[in-house]
Order: sequence, then structure tokens, then C-alpha cells
Amino acid sequence: MRRSMAIAFTSATVAGLMLAPTAAFAASHSSMASHHAPAGNAQEGFDPDTTVTFAVTSGELTMTAPVAADLGSGAPGTDISGALGAVSVQDNRALLTASWVVSASSTNYTTGTATPNETIPATDIDYAPGTITKSGTITVTGTGITMSNSPQTVVTGSSGVGDNSASWDPTITVHVPAAAVFGTYTGTIAHSVS
Repeated sequence: MRRSMAIAFTSATVAGLMLAPTAAFAASHSSMASHHAPAGNAQEGFDPDTTVTFAVTSGELTMTAPVAADLGSGAPGTDISGALGAVSVQDNRALLTASWVVSASSTNYTTGTATPNETIPATDIDYAPGTITKSGTITVTGTGITMSNSPQTVVTGSSGVGDNSASWDPTITVHVPAAAVFGTYTGTIAHSVS
């Protein structure tokens, strides 16, 4: 009787030793699994990424020029020369490849009642861009012209990237005809950019 009890006791002890660690391991493993379970878009073993977006805006291609300019005075058969004032181009289009062209034209200049003897034609006027100051990435080139009633290129911008600008103060020279009559002559210089 003692012998059989001893066997039963030993058997229960062995069963207890084997069951207790198995249950502890299962509980521990279950806890670890729930602790590392993916949440949302996270993946186990990887850091989560966030996609970020934003927009770079664009504007317009514009230019400014003086409203009026006084070149001074001179006698018939001489040159009257003076600064027109600051002319500028602002390119806010934010283009990958930016370019633009500035053209200038002139009316004829008249005094009194604008008779032929009171008129100095646009072709007696020279336009010299002079030094051009720029900002941003753009290559600028100035071209001096003898003016006419039709637009001609005076400044070009090429090989630009993103926003850019350029400004210059052109020199206007009037070759006053020897037969010009006395008076204050008025005309208009028009600029355009495209």
C-alpha cells in the first residue's frame, strides 16, 4: 500500500512539474504576442512612414516702366540724351525652364499742331538698355536699337529656373533734326513682355 501511494505521489509530482512550466510559457507567449501585434498600418519590425505633400505656387510675368521722363533740351542738329528711368521685369511663374522677351516701340514726337515740321520721327530715337541687374536664375541680354513705331527686342531673359527678375535704366538719345522747330516735343515709348 505504501508502495502504490509512493508511485501515485511521484506520478502527480512529475505531472505537476511538467504542467506548471507549460502553462507559464503559454501565458507569457500570449502576452508577448499581443504586445507586438501590428496597429493600424504599422508592421512588426519596420518604422512607420508618413507621406507629406505641399504645393509651390506660381504667379505672373509682369513689368513696370516710368510713367513719364524728361530728357532735357538741345538745339536743332544736336543730340538730346537722358535716362528713361527704371524698367523692370518680374517673372513669378516658377517655371522649370523660364524665358521672356521685352520689346519696345515709340510713337513719333510732336509739338504745336503736329505738322511735318513739328514732328520728329521715332526713327530719330535710339534706345540703349545699358547695365541690367538681375535676381534669381536667368541669363539676360540687352540690345540697343533705333526705335520705330513697331516693337523691337531690347532685353531677353533665357535659361531661367524658377522666379527671376531683371531691371535696367535705358538711355534714350534723340537725334534732333537740323530743321526741327522750337517747342516741347512729346511722344510715347511702349514696353511689352512675353
